[in-house]
Amino acid sequence: MADYAILPDQPVASLDAYMAEGGGAGLARAIEEGGEAVLATLKAAHLRGRGGAGFPTAIKWRSVRDAAAEGDHPSYVVCNAAEGEPGTYKDRPLIAHNPFRLVEGVLIAAQVVGASRSYIGTKAKFTHEVQRLISARDEAIAAGWPGAERLGIVTGPDDYLFGEEKALLETVEGKEPMPRILPPFQVGLFATMASPNPTVVNNVETLSHAARIVGEGPEPFRANGTEASPGTMVFTVVGDVERPGFYELPLGVTLRELVVDIAGATDPKAILSGTSNPVGTPEHLDVPLCFDALRHAGFGLGSGGFVIYGQHRDMVQVTERLGAFLAAESCGQCMACKLGTGAMAERLERLVSGGGTQDDLHEIIKRTEYVSDQSRCFLPMGAALTVRSMVDTFPDDFAACAAGQASDPDVAVPIPKITGIDETTGEVIWDPTTRESPKAEPT
Repeated sequence: MADYAILPDQPVASLDAYMAEGGGAGLARAIEEGGEAVLATLKAAHLRGRGGAGFPTAIKWRSVRDAAAEGDHPSYVVCNAAEGEPGTYKDRPLIAHNPFRLVEGVLIAAQVVGASRSYIGTKAKFTHEVQRLISARDEAIAAGWPGAERLGIVTGPDDYLFGEEKALLETVEGKEPMPRILPPFQVGLFATMASPNPTVVNNVETLSHAARIVGEGPEPFRANGTEASPGTMVFTVVGDVERPGFYELPLGVTLRELVVDIAGATDPKAILSGTSNPVGTPEHLDVPLCFDALRHAGFGLGSGGFVIYGQHRDMVQVTERLGAFLAAESCGQCMACKLGTGAMAERLERLVSGGGTQDDLHEIIKRTEYVSDQSRCFLPMGAALTVRSMVDTFPDDFAACAAGQASDPDVAVPIPKITGIDETTGEVIWDPTTRESPKAEPT
């Protein structure tokens, strides 16, 4: 465990308790020294976004601030707390344990970019976390934290695409979570033809890091991790492991240290980092957990959530579960995605049931090649990457099903969408309401 951490062992009870431990120093510095000093600190820390892309936070904030100033337009800050990526459970513990650090991070970002308002968007079903956020915001207002009175807590539906940044903005505006074409730094909240309103969107973990970095300086953060990927990250490990849970570790530790040494995987066959990366195998276990090393190895860090499947698993069945999830969550705006993910899910189900043929396997492969045509978001690209890599990595499993061999129902796997993880026992509670069939076509 790193000396530096943003996830406390015990929940922080109040704003007074948070400030007694040094909280609030980052916001005070942002107000006293201004946005340039904050951006310089974040650049020196080399904080990269923890939502999956690993984009430098200082560059994102500066680009929004400068775009708004150049056109004399309003700007906004939005925290993406709509966690729903399969295998990921970290934003909810961060909020439940310390919502005050997140609120501070949002308000620092708002100070830097001169935001008119800021928002935290999360799912209405996260009732405990929503209440913690509201209480933390209200305590910040009572304490006179600048900008807290302009911070809204927005709740939305339990849709996968609510966590997509462009769809998140739609939800904040009171609409359905349907991804836009252009990114938030180009078309932000409440945008019009005359006013694009550039908007910063960061996730819970990134903004929590920002608050601590600005308050303490970059050195404690950079004392962990690697040169290119400094700091810590909260990782989730679930599936066929002895000790599932969430763990904050320095970036740069190996995948083996996380999933074998800490989580207790004994005989992994497949390692999935969400639904937007190629599948990992035991060959990846000695790759460092950092943005660039995993990408160069043909895998991916994603948002830090890993689902482990042991040697006894049928990879066609695993792929079918993921395919069903992605088909159900496609919003239907892009027909290549809606038709492609649906067709893949249907044929994967046929393979698993024992009624599949070689033609089904060929059709699945073909769909991965154009399912992402003209896409507005990464869902179909993730589907293509995940499904195609599973087919290529485990050809024997797929060949058996294409020859009419059904999957073993005794080793059935759930769609790995997490409702909760018991912090005492480590028990993972899978979401029982996850849709398993495509939504109706939009009208």
